[in-house]
Amino acid sequence: MKFLIAGLGSIGRRHLRNLLALGEQEIILYRTHQSTLPEAELADFLVETNLQAALTHQPDAVIVSNPTALHLDVAIPAALAGCHLLIEKPVSHSLERLADLQAAVDQGGGQILIGYHFRYHPGLQKISELLVQNAIGRPLSVHAHWGEYLPDWHPWEDHRSSYSARADLGGGVVLTLSHPLDYLNWLFGQPVGVVARTAQLPHLELQGVEGMADIVLQYSSGMSAGVHLNYAQRPAVHRLEIVGTEGSATCDLLAGQLRWWTRSSGRWLEQLVPPGFERNDLFLDELRHFRDLVQLGAEPACRLEEGVASLKVALAAIEAGRRSAPLSFEANEQLGARTQLPRREVGDG
Repeated sequence: MKFLIAGLGSIGRRHLRNLLALGEQEIILYRTHQSTLPEAELADFLVETNLQAALTHQPDAVIVSNPTALHLDVAIPAALAGCHLLIEKPVSHSLERLADLQAAVDQGGGQILIGYHFRYHPGLQKISELLVQNAIGRPLSVHAHWGEYLPDWHPWEDHRSSYSARADLGGGVVLTLSHPLDYLNWLFGQPVGVVARTAQLPHLELQGVEGMADIVLQYSSGMSAGVHLNYAQRPAVHRLEIVGTEGSATCDLLAGQLRWWTRSSGRWLEQLVPPGFERNDLFLDELRHFRDLVQLGAEPACRLEEGVASLKVALAAIEAGRRSAPLSFEANEQLGARTQLPRREVGDG
């Protein structure tokens, strides 16, 4: 099986190392030499600096790991070439050209997996089971909180130049930390409305993007979900809490601890991740699943339409924060590009 990795920043390097750990050897790199990471680990691989030249090697699968705003510049041509795609989250920075991507997939015949790797987290998978079993009853209220200090993410570079901090590359805390918006969609379905407050956090000197967001998602069932995201928190926190009519559940996604209480049990039950579990295990499981998708025709754990649905929630939250007013998803369907972006090469490393 032949892989092409498009973008060799931090996440692209992770995918490269994980492919090697899984025994994959046929790997081509497409890059534009913008990465601030060392070159040594890339020395033994075939490198192309032109996307069409990279696609002439006829890869079976393409991992799209360049900056968010440039995803579709790689994904659309690769889909037209018949490649299967793993597109890092979020699928894009706007709703523009998503119909073109779907048309390219239909023409090329490949499949798409969106890289929301928290769908592979044992705690969230157990929560999904509890909800299917109605173990905690009807969900009433949900709260997700994720905060991490942005300057600590990539110590080798100035955080202000990273894609996460730049509007022109599709950064900002809502898009960059959009995992909770996706796993809430996965667990509870898409909300019908959004209220949000966003802030730029001047002390971090971000490049025109929000560094903190408080989001309230409204559901047709009457449930509400609060999501807090920030680039400022030390130490990092990532947790999910659910209150239901028959019990509750709380999951620390960093420590890997899930606790739930049900009226029938009358006590707290607990699940821990397996011994030796690391965050990278989520990425390894994602790649194993991607191989199964390509080789065995497995159903994508996060399909393109699911990635688009999560993007719509994120864009609605950003727009609601700008307007300081509630936003329905009927209005969100009309949202255009988040910003007009300059054209540039589509790799990041």
